[in-house]
Amino acid sequence: MPLSPGTKLGPYEILSPLGAGGMGEVYRARDTRLDRTVAIKILPQQLSNDLLRKQRFEREAKTISRLNHPHICTLHDIGSQDGVDYLVMECVEGETLAKRLEKGPLSLEQVLKYGAQIADALDKAHQAGIVHRDLKPGNIMLTASGAKLLDFGLAKPAAALVSGMTLTAAATPTTPVTQEGTIVGTFQYMSPEQVEGKEVDGRSDVFSLGTVLYEMVTGRKAFEGKSQLSVASAILEKEPAPIHSIKPLTPLVLDYAVKKCLAKVPEERWQSASDLASQLKWIGESDSHTGAPARMRAKTNERITWLVLAACALMAAIFGFLRGGRAPEKGRVVRSYIKAMPGSSFVFAGNPMSGFALSPDGSHLAYTAQDANGKAMLWVRPLDSLQAQALAGTQDADLPFWSPDGQQIGFFADGKLKRLAALGGPVLTLCDAPNPRGGTWNQDGVILFSPSLNAPLSRVLASGGTATEATTIDSSKGEITHRWPQFLPDGRHFLYLAGALSGEKTSNTILVGSLDSKQSKPLMHTHANGLYASGHLLFLRDNTLMAQAFDLNRLELTGEMFPVADPVEEEEITSHGITSVSQNGMLAYHEGTGTANRELIWVDRAGKRVGEVPGADAYANPRISPDGKRVLYSLLSPSFDIWSYDIARGLKTRLTFGSGNAQGNLYAIWSPDGQRIAYTSVRGGKFGIYQKPADGSGNEQVLLEGVESTQYTNDWSQDGKFLAFHHTLEGTVAISVLPLSGPRKPNLFLHSQSAMFRAAFSPDGKWLAYCSNESGNLKVYVVPFPGSGGKWEVSLGGGDYPRWRRDGKELFYLSLDNKIMAVEVKANGSSFAIGAVRPLFETRANRSIVGAYDVSADGQRFLIAYEPGQPNAAITLVENWDAELKKK
Repeated sequence: MPLSPGTKLGPYEILSPLGAGGMGEVYRARDTRLDRTVAIKILPQQLSNDLLRKQRFEREAKTISRLNHPHICTLHDIGSQDGVDYLVMECVEGETLAKRLEKGPLSLEQVLKYGAQIADALDKAHQAGIVHRDLKPGNIMLTASGAKLLDFGLAKPAAALVSGMTLTAAATPTTPVTQEGTIVGTFQYMSPEQVEGKEVDGRSDVFSLGTVLYEMVTGRKAFEGKSQLSVASAILEKEPAPIHSIKPLTPLVLDYAVKKCLAKVPEERWQSASDLASQLKWIGESDSHTGAPARMRAKTNERITWLVLAACALMAAIFGFLRGGRAPEKGRVVRSYIKAMPGSSFVFAGNPMSGFALSPDGSHLAYTAQDANGKAMLWVRPLDSLQAQALAGTQDADLPFWSPDGQQIGFFADGKLKRLAALGGPVLTLCDAPNPRGGTWNQDGVILFSPSLNAPLSRVLASGGTATEATTIDSSKGEITHRWPQFLPDGRHFLYLAGALSGEKTSNTILVGSLDSKQSKPLMHTHANGLYASGHLLFLRDNTLMAQAFDLNRLELTGEMFPVADPVEEEEITSHGITSVSQNGMLAYHEGTGTANRELIWVDRAGKRVGEVPGADAYANPRISPDGKRVLYSLLSPSFDIWSYDIARGLKTRLTFGSGNAQGNLYAIWSPDGQRIAYTSVRGGKFGIYQKPADGSGNEQVLLEGVESTQYTNDWSQDGKFLAFHHTLEGTVAISVLPLSGPRKPNLFLHSQSAMFRAAFSPDGKWLAYCSNESGNLKVYVVPFPGSGGKWEVSLGGGDYPRWRRDGKELFYLSLDNKIMAVEVKANGSSFAIGAVRPLFETRANRSIVGAYDVSADGQRFLIAYEPGQPNAAITLVENWDAELKKK
């Protein structure tokens, strides 16, 4: 029965019906906790016993929860009450494209805008391994902010499709075209392979989008007929009338783009929705759609045209004379895409091996890319060329930045700050930088950089030498890190980001510092770094790049802020916008709304890939359960939350819900018996430690009350008595231990002027491994627990992320040059002995995560948060980005 207004489903109060379809009823409702309007989609109770429908309903929930995109309807929650399963989604205000098409075709501008947005949304889904399979005007909502793609209820992972219904079946009137287990989709928008019941991939959605675009332009359906059989025949055998024959003023390039979508053979279509989106954007930004086709110009108009041109030429000459040789006005905004060289792929986010930077004059782009074997190097590309050059000696280069004259490039690799000539040459090592967060170079030969995670900025001469601190962390303001510096034009003042990196969108501060003093001036509260160019401060608001005028004399922001680009990707865990800017109007950025391309893979001791957690996503902090049957991990997008994965069942379960007052849940660890998890949760700007049942049921319990300074869970002792965590204390990072019985009062265990973090209990509970930068470089140490005694360094040449084998005979860590290392260890009473230290394999674990990998109990397999590179990704380049601002 339909739900009446006032009905409660959990915390949601039904307000009114919105619609109904084969996969459920939709209602407008109010979230009583957050006082917001949502849409609730339910599976009618009488169908709850229909296993197939219920499976498809659950599949919709899992599918939508994996997709985060401005043009895909957002999933907020999922629940079940009294046998009714329901989804809680963003309430999208507007009208469906189907409703809009009842009024006739759309304008060309609308077709290109909405078409590109839908294609972008599909590309996001396809990258996650999802094919929509029911793309049609009724599943596209037109809103004030653009198009929104709805209803992934028929979506299914691309590699696991069911075939069965054929054209012959379509001729049977009693066979519904949406019969589950056979053809799924809406018939007039199906691809040929869907009609034939064959397996489909993302190119099937490209075909369906082509039919939608055709209808948007012409007001007619691409394939019509009096019966399902005639429609199916048209899809398989006929071509729709050319768009220009119906709408003569339609640009031929758009006609071609749609025709390519509608190719009968998938290999002849656009091979990705991204390619189609780029084509539609190009058409929209070019002049090709502003006039009628050339064949329609009558010969009688040619004489008039020549006269007009002659008059224009004369006027231009007079105008030029009157201008007296003044410089021409700056050109219009021009946008384009840059691809990596064939056989290589960009790495945009995560340490090591990431980043790109425009030269100060905007003529060159330096970037990090990796080959098919995962070897990363620094490349330089002149922007007036299609070729880029790899720079020898820059293996694993990270976060490049330019000298002010554009002749040299600084970068980080192997735990060091380095430099080399932009045209190639010998690499010079300048100083230590064990876990860097950006660098900048001034005209006096001073390099300012962030050497590590929880550290102030340092300065060093470009010729090398001893680095000294350039800023002072103010712990009274909740600061634990200074990072992402950029010199202002005077070469003495600089921008940088300070804060606690809590995940809140305004938890950090962009400040102006000076080489002449450690005093600083705050500019704004935000999450990610800021950049200065062309008289403006550029910064992110969510995933929109904004610009606001900045007075260099007073070091103050003035006027209003304006959007410049959207969406711009931010690496949220490091609070870094994936963008670069020159001082003459060039802007480069990576489009996106989150780092959801990471993989979670299993490898053996030789580094051979032997398994994976399905799907690419914003994976972080993997942890294997004590029995080896489940995996905990964090997702960093669309919110910081904790999930589990049942290996045998292939089932992903969301365990926390970071919405409202809970800005982030992450760094989860298992209890020794695998029945509970403990994790850090950021709520109202305070960091608390909580525990809850590992299956997600029941209420959570506070283990440690929230505080404004950071505190992150590290490990749970095997006897279940202690929980280790690291936290901010007196301007640095310390390790404390929380007893889990009796009064829960933390005991400070390790504290000094150096940062100490990432603690790991030995299996017998008598030793504690941890990381420290006390030597100036990150290293792994072992100390007795809980008593005092000696200290042993176990990492040769530096390392991070210690993990124990279950029998305590081997300790693993990640070296600074990205190798998983194995150390033989032997404990006897109060004595600890270190044996052979050997590399097992090189990897691309994401070093920016607290917990880049985990190891199985027997030490034979490793679960790694893996950075695969993005072969099809591009850098967006904007020339004269500031031209529009100067008109305001």
